[in-house]
Amino acid sequence: QVQLGESGGGLVQAGGSLRLTCVASGGTFSSYHMGWFRQAPGKEREFVAAIYWSGSRTYYADSVKGRFTISRDNAKNTVYLQMNSLKPEDTAVYYCAAEWPSGTYYYTAMNEYDYWGQGTQVTVSS
Repeated sequence: QVQLGESGGGLVQAGGSLRLTCVASGGTFSSYHMGWFRQAPGKEREFVAAIYWSGSRTYYADSVKGRFTISRDNAKNTVYLQMNSLKPEDTAVYYCAAEWPSGTYYYTAMNEYDYWGQGTQVTVSS
């Protein structure tokens, strides 16, 4: 069983930056692919970014490409989401998720992920 805990959310002005952190416990973090998703009020949860268990591959939604960076530190059981040039439309609850590798990594598919955190609120004011 893996427990995930996000932090780093908050209120920021448009154009600003935040770094989200997700710390894992209770499992072999370095074996899991990790993803970030977000859910805005009244909308479905959507994929934001993902990273291979080794950190060798990263993936991004088109809406955040070039502004967000996902990274991980397996020694610290931590995955990060650096968010720059934030826009009001980035306002959402951000969740991290862990997937045990089993063949092709369908990184955008929420039902492929085995564990989820509770989320952290990000609010971007205009």
